[in-house]
Amino acid sequence: QEAIETTWVSSAGPFVARFEEAVADWIGARHAVATVNGTAALHISLLVAGVQPDEEVLVPALSFVATANAVSYCGAHPVFMDVDRESWNLDPEKLRNYLEEEATVQNGQTVNQRTGRRIRAVLPVQLLGHPADMDPILEVARRFGLAVIEDACQALGALYKGRPAGCLGDVACFSFNGNKVVTAGGGGMLVSNEEGLAMRARHLTTQARDSEEECSHDAIGFNYRLTNVCAAIGLAQMERLKEFLQRKRQIAERYREALRDTPGLSCMPTADWATASVWLFTVLVETGGEGAAAHLVTHLRERGIESRRLWQPLHTLPMYAREMAYRVTVAPDLFARGVALPSSVHLQETEQDRVIDCLLEWVRGVSP
Repeated sequence: QEAIETTWVSSAGPFVARFEEAVADWIGARHAVATVNGTAALHISLLVAGVQPDEEVLVPALSFVATANAVSYCGAHPVFMDVDRESWNLDPEKLRNYLEEEATVQNGQTVNQRTGRRIRAVLPVQLLGHPADMDPILEVARRFGLAVIEDACQALGALYKGRPAGCLGDVACFSFNGNKVVTAGGGGMLVSNEEGLAMRARHLTTQARDSEEECSHDAIGFNYRLTNVCAAIGLAQMERLKEFLQRKRQIAERYREALRDTPGLSCMPTADWATASVWLFTVLVETGGEGAAAHLVTHLRERGIESRRLWQPLHTLPMYAREMAYRVTVAPDLFARGVALPSSVHLQETEQDRVIDCLLEWVRGVSP
C-alpha cells in the first residue's frame, strides 16, 4: 500500500533495494540484484559469468525450459547431462565422467573434443526445491576451470548440508513467479558474493546506462528491472518465508505418510544431506504401464484436482534435438513416471485428504 500511495510503483523506489537485502540476508550472500523474472536472472548470470557465443554450458536434461533457453539467449549451446535418482538433480558422477572422457584442456581452457567448442560453465538446477549435490559438482568444475551458476529458482529456503541453496556457486538465481514459495507476482533475483559480478549484473539489467545525468550507454543492456510495487509484494512475502516453508514441509510429510505403503506410487526422494523446500511434491507412478502418469493426471483432473507431469527432458525438445546429450537415461524415466501434486501453502488438510483419496482410488483401479 505504501508503494502505491507514494506513487513509486515502477522500476525505481526503496522496496527494490529492501527486497534485495532481504533475499541476500536469507541466502547469506553479499550482493543481490533484482530482475523482472527468474529467466532474466539466469540470462544475466550466464553473461556475467563470462559465457560467450558459440561456447557450451553443461545443463541437466530434467528442468524447466528456461534453464536451457537462457543459455541460448547468450548465443551459446547447452550440453545436456543426466540427473541422479538420489536427488533428481545433475548427476555429479556423470558430470565428472563427461569432463574426463569427452573434454580436454587446451591453453587453460576446457574444450569439448567432439565440437571443438569451449565449455565455459555448469548450471546445476535445484529441482522442485531439492538441492543438487553441490560439493562434488563444485570440485570437478573447479578442476576444469568452469564457472558454476546455481539455478535455485525453485529452491528458496532449501539447505545443502546446512547451507542455503544459492550460496555455493559463483552466482545463483531465484524466481518469484506466482507459483513459487515466495512470489512478487513475478520477479527474480541474482545473488553472488563477488562484487564485480553483481555490479556488472546491475549494469546490464538497467540498459547498461553509464551516466546518471545523460542517456549514455556503454554496452548492449536489458530492461530487466523489477518494479517497486512487485518488490514490495516480495518483501512482504519474505517476512512469511519461515511460515511458508513449514507449511510446505507439513504438506510433504502428510503425503509421505499417507502413501508410504502404497505399492503403485513412490514419493520424491530427500537425500540425507538435504533439507528440501518441497516446492512441488511429486510422486512416481510404479504401476499401470506406459502412459500411466498421463492417465493419473486425467483421473485427478476429472475429479477437479490439478496436477502436472514433470518437464519433458530438454534434449528431446525440437529446438534442442541437435544439441549434445551425454548418457541421459534417468531423466526420461522420471519424466515418464512423475506427477506433481497440489502443494500450495494454502492447501487445506481436507483438500489434501481428497487428493490422497483420489490417488488411492486410482491405484486400486490400475493395480493387477
